[in-house]
Amino acid sequence: MQVIEQLKAMDEDRFLTIYEALENQGFGPLDHEVAKALNFRPQAIRKLPMAQRARRAHSILQAQSNAEMTYELFGSYLLKTNKELITSFLDETGVSHEDGMIDGGEDNVPAVDKIDSALAKLDKEYGSEDVTLYLAICAEQWSQVPEIESAWRARLA
Repeated sequence: MQVIEQLKAMDEDRFLTIYEALENQGFGPLDHEVAKALNFRPQAIRKLPMAQRARRAHSILQAQSNAEMTYELFGSYLLKTNKELITSFLDETGVSHEDGMIDGGEDNVPAVDKIDSALAKLDKEYGSEDVTLYLAICAEQWSQVPEIESAWRARLA
């Protein structure tokens, strides 16, 4: 559950950045869960500051260790704010995809011998926090490629 470890290592400001980037018509991406936890009606949650909602959402995800929801949150953030990072990694490592959406089955994995050079290129072009976040997603998605998890763990430390 690499995305959960990434979430737990993340500070509140970074999580707030992700949360605010996914805001839609005044609602944060997990405001429904936050409203339930606070016994609020869904519409009433918008009265709380986004930072307070993000803190609560962060704690809900950690407490529940909800890897699927965390994976979706991180993936949505990267697709919305930094899709080129995703497509660049996939292109550089030979993963077949269409505009960032991965094609095929289990054999469509990153080429191990291209991972390090792909990461070096990404680090030059994109923020290291987003590259590390994407590596957590990749480690979760391609657990059969231990080199991805090793690269992510080295960055997380």
